[in-house]
Amino acid sequence: MDINSILFPVLSIGGLGLVFGAGLGYAGKVFAVEEDPRIGEVTDCLPGANCGGCGYPGCGGLAAAIVAGTAPVNACPVGGAKSALAVSEVMGVVAEEKEREVAFVKCHGTCDVSASKYTYAGIDDCGMASQLAGGGAKGCSFGCLGLGSCVKACAFDAIHIENGVAVVDDEKCVSCGKCAKACPKDLIIMVPASKNTRVACNSKDAGKVVMSNCSVGCISCKICEKNCKFDAIHVIDNIAVIDYTKCKDCGVCAMKCPKNVIENPKIKAMKEKKAAEAAEAAKNAPKETEETKTEE
Repeated sequence: MDINSILFPVLSIGGLGLVFGAGLGYAGKVFAVEEDPRIGEVTDCLPGANCGGCGYPGCGGLAAAIVAGTAPVNACPVGGAKSALAVSEVMGVVAEEKEREVAFVKCHGTCDVSASKYTYAGIDDCGMASQLAGGGAKGCSFGCLGLGSCVKACAFDAIHIENGVAVVDDEKCVSCGKCAKACPKDLIIMVPASKNTRVACNSKDAGKVVMSNCSVGCISCKICEKNCKFDAIHVIDNIAVIDYTKCKDCGVCAMKCPKNVIENPKIKAMKEKKAAEAAEAAKNAPKETEETKTEE
């Protein structure tokens, strides 16, 4: 075989590669879009979680939006005040203080207090289960299905299933909101971390229906509403709703709630202490005997 018949094609292909490479390199320089160096600086100020909790595609996407002026410097819920301060220094602006929020599951219908319509034996996915008859096996169609879709969505180990209901660890929650997006029942909301008074029910059913499905559900009695001095809680669509811009976290609504639907750590501890004292008093009370009855 003639060596020229091999060498020529090789040299031709190599030559074409050099030409095209040079052309692409030139085009890259001509049509290059210069990136604002602040994007990289802002990205370095962010935590790098790439969780999407800010509403943008990762930390790089948020950084580009901040530099473009379409997102505030405190838009990262994971980085919080620390990241906001660092970003504000890069951007040369003052970061507005933003109160930390945490996820809260509006349901306390654990396995021992809520009814079930049937036994679910499918895939552990709340979205799948909610498509079944009645919105799932739980008696309350608004309640937590307890299959852990929110747990799988959380990258920070801040939410777990306890006795059939999702529970958030406030200390670990970074306010990314991914658990809320994963819940097909829309019962996970973001609340101010500083507020301890929260309504642990999501049912919009009438009181009679609620009581047949769950012993700790809101029966829309409006006792909380009538006792709030700050106009901070109202029953809307058969469920108590707190306006945190008005709430003083006094706990009166939690104290007055006959179903213990409104939670507040201090009030809960107070109620438990009173219940324990009452039980102890009943235990130590003198029992009526037959002799006592005869004397009477």
